[in-house]
Amino acid sequence: MKHLITINQLTREEILSIINQAFSFKDINTRAIKKVPTLRGKTIVTCFYEASTRTRLSFEIAAKRLSADTINISKSGSSAEKGETLTDTVRNIQAMKVDLIVIRHPSSGAASFISKYLDCPVINAGDGINEHPSQALLDAMTIYEKRGSLDNLKILIVGDILHSRVARSNIYLLKKFNSEIKVFGPPMMLPKDIEKLGVSVIHDFKKTIQDVDVVMLLRVQMERQDRSLFPSVREYSKFFGFSYPMLDLIKEKCLIMHPGPINRGVELNHSAAESPSSVILDQVENGVAMRMTLMYLLLSKNLQES
Repeated sequence: MKHLITINQLTREEILSIINQAFSFKDINTRAIKKVPTLRGKTIVTCFYEASTRTRLSFEIAAKRLSADTINISKSGSSAEKGETLTDTVRNIQAMKVDLIVIRHPSSGAASFISKYLDCPVINAGDGINEHPSQALLDAMTIYEKRGSLDNLKILIVGDILHSRVARSNIYLLKKFNSEIKVFGPPMMLPKDIEKLGVSVIHDFKKTIQDVDVVMLLRVQMERQDRSLFPSVREYSKFFGFSYPMLDLIKEKCLIMHPGPINRGVELNHSAAESPSSVILDQVENGVAMRMTLMYLLLSKNLQES
């Protein structure tokens, strides 16, 4: 692959291959010296036009552990504030002979758009409400690590599905492994015709969680709403949040996941986030290894030619 824009460009076999490679890179992150010379001499630019902690830091750490030089660009302080178009920005960056660009942008389709103008690889780190492929891959890696397989699982995704690029990428990925995916959230936060993605909408949260293998909780993305889609945070938490008593309802090996950042007391409470079922910090850890893998694979052809 030249770019990583969408999960749909990957086959089931390619996803498993990427995950297996990521486990090899994860071993590097447990060493006393967490660095290898794999991408020494390569320059990776991360362009984040939205606020981010985990994803941005994860990509930067991943690049540094592969010995690449990293440069970060944000909208604040860049020429975008002077009116420069995204296309001109990335073409100017490429003219400086960088080797890979990671981009997060509030507009859906931004990563795909710029990839048509660039010769260097592009990784989509989240584009609007469209997709977040590296997050879905690290989530799949975490599930595979804990469950031993991605096949035929029962998955429940809860929360602001309408605005969630994480939900879309995970649905695309997990459907490739014949997973049964159900979604739950306020009706105004569910996309119209979401069933066309091969998922089903449930209405009884407490009953459904008793029979699933993974509960994936999502943050309410207030910044993407032009108006409030529910009366109050307290009401949302009461009807759609994962509360402490629910820990007694889930199966013993059920995984509790969240892409972050967590709004504790809203989509889940402290007890759930810190419970043995929670793999939230495992997701963060695996994110570094997965992004090391993606950078390596996208630049591997150039490495062989150099």
